[in-house]
Amino acid sequence: MISKKTAALGAAALIVVTVILTAFLTIQVGTYIDIRNGDRIILSREDYRSFNTYYRKLEDVRRDVEANYIEETDPDELFDGALKGMVDSLDDPYSYYLTKEEFEDFNTSTSGTYQGIGIIIEKSEDNQIMIFQVFKNSPALDAGLMTGDKIIKVGDQDVDWSMYEQAVAMIKTGEPGSTIDITILRDGKTQVFTIRRDIVEIPDMEYRMLDNDIGYIWLYSFDSSAARNFKNAVKDLQDKDMKGLILDLRGNGGGLLEVCSEIADVLLPEGLVVYSESRSGQRTEYKSGRDQLGIPLALLVNEYSASASEVLTGAVQDYGVGTIIGVTTFGKGVVQTMKPYEDGSALKLTTYKYFTPKGRDINHKGIEPDIQVEMTEEAEEFIKENPRDDLPVELDAPLLKGIEVILKQIEAGSE
Repeated sequence: MISKKTAALGAAALIVVTVILTAFLTIQVGTYIDIRNGDRIILSREDYRSFNTYYRKLEDVRRDVEANYIEETDPDELFDGALKGMVDSLDDPYSYYLTKEEFEDFNTSTSGTYQGIGIIIEKSEDNQIMIFQVFKNSPALDAGLMTGDKIIKVGDQDVDWSMYEQAVAMIKTGEPGSTIDITILRDGKTQVFTIRRDIVEIPDMEYRMLDNDIGYIWLYSFDSSAARNFKNAVKDLQDKDMKGLILDLRGNGGGLLEVCSEIADVLLPEGLVVYSESRSGQRTEYKSGRDQLGIPLALLVNEYSASASEVLTGAVQDYGVGTIIGVTTFGKGVVQTMKPYEDGSALKLTTYKYFTPKGRDINHKGIEPDIQVEMTEEAEEFIKENPRDDLPVELDAPLLKGIEVILKQIEAGSE
């Protein structure tokens, strides 16, 4: 039987808990929930302050534009423009707001096939639309477009990055087999290319065995299937008695960090592959396991090897398990997070900076190769004149240097 004293203490405790719980719920309701009272909505103090500071002015500008602009306006386009402008003000070429249509195009262009001309574009430092990658066997490659070209006109319309959405729409809109004129800026000169639209297959790699049992893998991107395809290629080359490997990352603009980590797991000893840090100092680490390929390795890079390519290159260089050959890489040492919204739009925002295992920050700096080798003028002319053909090995100076380095290591290991 419960004593009177115990019952009294229990009642007092219940009253205290009730008071605390009621106060907590009142605060939460006042802070987070908009209370409807007839036609009125009672806002929290924080939301009211934000409304007065930001949203009221935004609404005032919208009303003035809609009421007074010389032509009819589209409310949805005005709103999307405001969101794009907000993100553009960050002055970060890797952060941008995507409309529902743009986000659908983004997902399509990274998942196997899509209709277009076969290019990946990025924002250049001078706010132009720059071609960052041209897919193999694509209409763009057939026509002669090259990585680094800047698109300055589509049809009769001058374009820059502020017209990204319109430019992409003009390039893609049309039946397969139809054509579009694209004016590009290359080496300070303008050129016009007539390019057909088509259903484009998006490859992520190719591989083959070179002479002297040297395996060669050209990895185009770190997409969702790249790790699986890379491992299958390595196994096939091993079955053919591969004694050394050249991994070509030239023109590889990056991709998924998790995929990069999986590929690094094949090449690196057990340990840290890369780590990233947020503004608040939150650290995320990616590590490799114990298994390592353990054969002579060379990586080929150029000024368009970026992001995940630089993660892998930096890790290989830090561990000293391979030789980096080519020219200084792009210098994209930041990671973006894609946040979808309920209406189908999305925000791509730079949220992390990454560092090599030894703590190197390569953003805006790139990675210096162990051996500096540039493409020869003869090779560049061949590529311009024969866009559909592979560059012959005898004209590919970085690849030749890679073969030389691997052969010396194979010979040294056999002594």
